Amino acid sequence: MKKHGLFVGLLTLDLIYLAESPPKHNQKIVAADYTVATGGPATNAAVTFNHLGDRGTIVGVIGSHPMSQLVRTDLEDYKVTVTDLAPDNNNSLPVSSIIVTEATGERAVISINAVKTQINAQNIPDNILDNVDIVLIDGHQMIVGLHIAQMAKAKNIPVVIDGGSWKAGFEQILPEVDYAICSSNFYPPNCPDIPKEDTKSRFQAVSSYIQALNVPNIAITQGEEPIYYFSQGETGTIEVAKIEAVDTLGAGDIFHGAFCHFILRKNFTEALTSAANVASHSCKFFGTRLWMKSSK
Repeated sequence: MKKHGLFVGLLTLDLIYLAESPPKHNQKIVAADYTVATGGPATNAAVTFNHLGDRGTIVGVIGSHPMSQLVRTDLEDYKVTVTDLAPDNNNSLPVSSIIVTEATGERAVISINAVKTQINAQNIPDNILDNVDIVLIDGHQMIVGLHIAQMAKAKNIPVVIDGGSWKAGFEQILPEVDYAICSSNFYPPNCPDIPKEDTKSRFQAVSSYIQALNVPNIAITQGEEPIYYFSQGETGTIEVAKIEAVDTLGAGDIFHGAFCHFILRKNFTEALTSAANVASHSCKFFGTRLWMKSSK
């Protein structure tokens, strides 16, 4: 049976290029390939959630700029429903320019994110949580995210955060959260200054900070390295499949969308393992969509 997920956050138009390397200062380069897709952490997660057989709704800003129609058409193709919180906004939605390095699959990204399109809570429809089974918040619409997280907690709807990096306001959302799924770049300012190479100590510091805010389930991903997790008083690691990566763009977003799908059907560690397998598979293909057209 299809579940309904609500994904709150950033919508962008992603221009993705495959090249030998990012350009150096004052250099022009020619790409080997390119693709265009709707992006943003919550958006890619919603597309993944749908691809795995559920029904995702993205909550954010598209507006009425001519470029907005490209985004709407792309999301319609993947059957993602949109709740546009500023339909009359005629400013350009954020555009991300991304260069993927051919030899390694690593990506370089420049984007303005949602800094110019922050929305207030009064724009949220009263029925936003009707028939919703899970909520994911990526932190790019922090005011909206906090309000929806509080509403979801009151209705006992599980809330997931995509902690790609620390953003001011997460300290308010975290007490409403059931699952904090973070990257190794997520490091609250209150945590001690620990070298990034000391991954275990950094996990312990971040986990302690999040646990103090009463979040019961925590995971920290670190690319192809093991996932650290804390759940109901237990800690451990989960191995990630080793692959030859073509493109790592969006792997974290895809992980989060897959996690939202699996956590409604499996326990925490099983959901993390299954989500990691989906994200690893996606890295074998260029762009954020091509992996969906291949069999695993």
